[in-house]
Amino acid sequence: MAQQATPVRTARLGRSVGQEPTAVSGAVLLLPGGEEVSGRRPPPMWATAFVRALGRTLARAGRGEGLVTHAVHYRYRGWNGSEAHLARDASWAVEEVVRRYGDVPVCLVGLDMGGRAALRASGHETVNSVVAIAPWLPEDDMAVPPEPVRQLVGRRVLIVHGTNDERTDPELSFRLAARAKKANREVCRFEVHSDGHGLHQHRDEVLALTADFAMGGLFGHPVSRPVEDALAAPPPIGLRMPLAAGFGRSLRRG
Repeated sequence: MAQQATPVRTARLGRSVGQEPTAVSGAVLLLPGGEEVSGRRPPPMWATAFVRALGRTLARAGRGEGLVTHAVHYRYRGWNGSEAHLARDASWAVEEVVRRYGDVPVCLVGLDMGGRAALRASGHETVNSVVAIAPWLPEDDMAVPPEPVRQLVGRRVLIVHGTNDERTDPELSFRLAARAKKANREVCRFEVHSDGHGLHQHRDEVLALTADFAMGGLFGHPVSRPVEDALAAPPPIGLRMPLAAGFGRSLRRG
C-alpha cells in the first residue's frame, strides 16, 4: 500500500474584520502570540479576546479610509529557533496583501511572540509601521546574535509593554528599542505601569494608542500629542513614556 504524503501546511489570512472596503488603501495584519518551540498547529481559537478587540478597534478607526484588517493564521504555533516560522508567515502575509490589494501601505500589529514576528518581518517595502505589544524577545546571549533592528529603518515603530509583565521581559523590549532608536528616529516605546502581560487594567488605553499610531502611519493622520512627544524625545525618555490612564477618551491631535 502506497504511503500517503504528509500534507504541506500553509499560512492563511483570516476573513477581514468588519466589512471589507470596496477600494482598499491600507492594511493591518494582526499577529497573535505563539510559543518558543512547537510543531503543533495553532489552536482553532487562535485569537485571544485582546486580538479580536484590536481588530474591531482598528477596523472602526479606518472605516472611512479604506482600511482592511486581517489576522494571520500561522502554520505552526512555535517560533522554532532559526526557522522563525511566525516571522516567515508574517512575511508571507504581507506578500498576500500585495497580491490581493496591490501596493498599499501595511501596518504589522503583533502581541507576545507575534510582536517579535512583527518586528522581524517589517523589512518588506510595503510595511511602513509596526506595533509590538508585550513582545516576546530572546534573552541576551553572547553565543547568539542579537535580535536584528536594521529592517526597522524607515518604518515608524511603537512598542508597548506592561512594567509588571512576568511572561515577557519589559527590559528586553527597552534594550531592543534603544538599539533601534540609534538607527531610526521614528521609534517610541510606552510603559503601562503596574500592568501585566495581558494589559487587562489598561486595555482600552492600549487599544486607543494602537489605533492612533496605526492611522498615523498608514494614512498620515496627525498622531496624538503623547505619541508625537515620545517619537521626538531622546532616549531613554521616548522609550519609557508612561501610558496615561484615560488615553484616547479625548485625543487632542496636532
